[in-house]
Amino acid sequence: MPQTKSHKWIPTFLTLEQFETFVLPHLHIGTRGPQPKLSLHAIFNYILKLLHLGCQWSELPIEKDKNGRPEIHR
Repeated sequence: MPQTKSHKWIPTFLTLEQFETFVLPHLHIGTRGPQPKLSLHAIFNYILKLLHLGCQWSELPIEKDKNGRPEIHR
């Protein structure tokens, strides 16, 4: 009888709908300080990518905005 491997899949990207359903209800949204330039959804996806790649934050591939600058600081 062949054995099937049961691997648990770790997500590296969540859609906005998945983020709003499973993650956002558990986040505390701060009231002080400046508002983030990126959405919480985008920041969370960068964190997932960082955990998946296992690299340093400065080595993380960051998307460019419409002006050609990185979306976030490294």
